[in-house]
Amino acid sequence: MYQPLRAPRPAQLTLRGLRTGLTWWGEPTPDPVILLHGFMDCGATWQFLVDSLPASWSCVAPDWRGFGTSAWAPQGYWFPDYLADLDALLGVLVPRGRARIVAHSMGANIAAMYAGIRPDRIAWLASLDGIGLPRSAPGEAPDRYGRWLSQLLDPPKGTRYRSLAHLTEMLMSRNPRLPRDRAEFIARAWSTGAADEPDLRLVFDPRHRLVNPVLYRREEAQACWARIAAPLLVLLAGRSEFLAHLGADGSPASVQEQFPGATIVSLPEVGHSMHHEDPAAVARYLAGFEVAHRDRSLPG
Repeated sequence: MYQPLRAPRPAQLTLRGLRTGLTWWGEPTPDPVILLHGFMDCGATWQFLVDSLPASWSCVAPDWRGFGTSAWAPQGYWFPDYLADLDALLGVLVPRGRARIVAHSMGANIAAMYAGIRPDRIAWLASLDGIGLPRSAPGEAPDRYGRWLSQLLDPPKGTRYRSLAHLTEMLMSRNPRLPRDRAEFIARAWSTGAADEPDLRLVFDPRHRLVNPVLYRREEAQACWARIAAPLLVLLAGRSEFLAHLGADGSPASVQEQFPGATIVSLPEVGHSMHHEDPAAVARYLAGFEVAHRDRSLPG
C-alpha cells in the first residue's frame, strides 16, 4: 500500500444540514488550499498530490455530498447544490479573504462556475482537466426525462467487489498508467468492508448513476466563466480518456477561447486523473502558480 508522506487527518462538519467529511493535511489555518475531487472520487485520494506539494501548505479536501465519508442526500443530487455547498464550505474554512482552490473534473466545473458567481471569494483557481460538458439540445429533454423516470422505478444498485485486490486490478485495467500502490490506496479510499471478504462495496451513493433529467446548458456555464476575476490555471491531460467521450475539444487553443485570461498548460503524457498518475508534475505547476499569486489570498 502507498505510504503517505504527510499524515492525513479526518474531520467532519455539517454543511446545509448534511454531514460532510474532510481530510486535512497540516495544521488548519484560516486560508488552507482547498482540494475539490471529481465524480465518483473522494477527498482522501488527493494524498499523492499533497505529498508532492510544499510541506508548508495547509490543505483540506472535502467529500462532496454522497461521496466518500459525506452523507447521502435524501432527495438526490442537483448541480446547484454543489455550488451552495462550496459557498457554505468557504464560509467555514476561509471566513475572511479569498480561497485558493485546486479542483479536478466535476470539482473543477463546480469551482469554475463558482469563481464567476462569487468572484470576490477566489484568490486563484487551478482546474485539472475540467472544461465543462458538451452542449445539449432542447429536443433531448423528453427522452432524458423519460429515462430518469424509468430509472427511479428501478434505482441503480451499489457496486460490490470480491476483494480489495479485485477492485485494485479493475482500477489498473482502466488506467494502465496508475502504479499498483496508488491503485490500492484509491481502492481502499473508495470502498468499505474487509479487504479480503467478498462484500467490498463502493462508498458513493449509487443514485449518482441516475441520468440527470436537467440538460446541461453550456451557454450558462460560459456566462459564469466570463466573470472569473481570479488568476486561473488550467492543466489539460494530453491522454485524457474523457474528452472524446464527452465530445469536447480539449486543445489548448479551444480552452483558451473559453477562458481568455487563463494560463493553459498541457501535460502530454497523463490521462484524466493526472493528480493520481503524475502528482509531482502537477505539483510543480501549482507551486509556481501560488508563488506568482500569493498576495491575492491575504485577507482584504
